[in-house]
Amino acid sequence: MSIIIRENKKEDNKILAKIIRTSFHDFEVSCTNGTVYSDPTTDDLYSLFQTGKSALFVAEENGLILGCCGIFPTENLPENTTELVKFYLTKEARGKGIGKLLMEKCVEKAKELGYQQVYLESLPEFSKAVSIYEKQGFRYLEKALGNSGHSGCNLWMIKKLD
Repeated sequence: MSIIIRENKKEDNKILAKIIRTSFHDFEVSCTNGTVYSDPTTDDLYSLFQTGKSALFVAEENGLILGCCGIFPTENLPENTTELVKFYLTKEARGKGIGKLLMEKCVEKAKELGYQQVYLESLPEFSKAVSIYEKQGFRYLEKALGNSGHSGCNLWMIKKLD
């Protein structure tokens, strides 16, 4: 397996939006408002991740994009906290450790940028991702933090960085 983890490029926008929205169908998640599915920024992730103290990484193999994961300084998060966002893989890439590589790259970047905690929002239907979060040391919260705009999410987790 020759997986390359790199920062996203403008030309990745269309395929990343497709991977994200296809994941909702793969896991039979409601595509209603309040999730990344309907978020208008999903179609232009390159521009979104030009925001300071953010990063979006792409997993690629032989020129084929397999998925993405990023960190973003979501409005109104606690001080020195970033949000893990846009963590989606193609069906073919799941279960091969690629998600773990992407997440580790994001945690490494968060530390590099001076963050002390990583927060995330998810849904129970994405149980495979949730199990990765648990294994990576994320703990559950009782309510959402910050203003992600994703009111459709009902799982919230946080991890303190070493």
